[in-house]
Amino acid sequence: MGNKLTRDRIIDAADQLFYEQGFEHTSFSKISESVGISRGNFYYHFKTKDDILDAVINHRIARTNSMLDNWEVEGESPDDRIRSFINILVMNRTKIKRYGCPVGTLCTELAKLNHPAKGDANELFTLFRTWLRRQFEQLGRHDDADALAMHLLAFSQGVATLASAFQDEKFIRSEVGRMNEWLTSCTSKNNPQSEVL
Repeated sequence: MGNKLTRDRIIDAADQLFYEQGFEHTSFSKISESVGISRGNFYYHFKTKDDILDAVINHRIARTNSMLDNWEVEGESPDDRIRSFINILVMNRTKIKRYGCPVGTLCTELAKLNHPAKGDANELFTLFRTWLRRQFEQLGRHDDADALAMHLLAFSQGVATLASAFQDEKFIRSEVGRMNEWLTSCTSKNNPQSEVL
């Protein structure tokens, strides 16, 4: 197995384990077992757990950028593109119900640990915030685009947290419906000052 392939497999395994078990509860041995490599081979690629965390965060940032780029290409309008963000809750409902949001859970855990990488992890939220703000600006909501972006981010995080706490898939679907209705109100000419959800 090539060095790059092994390294990529370690990052993928760590990414999944950090999401499912948390950063603090994921050990080197769990990651190496998941990949099926020796500890020596593991240490060849990553000397510390923080090295792996940095690689996972960079991996998530690259994956998020790719997803946002795809939404730009696939969505015919800013409205369509924002709905892609909203509907990802339904697409990932099984994992969200079990583990919460991968971005929110990692950021929260690193903040609790006061980990030096917490700012790097928060960059994932910044990517979504910036992207959503640009979509709302393209909808003509220049004055409150950032507030709308933050509101939608906050609402989606709340849905993910409560869906995980109550193990309620129906709740995800109903709240996604509410978010889509809210987005329609944001774009309505009759309701230029849409209310918060």
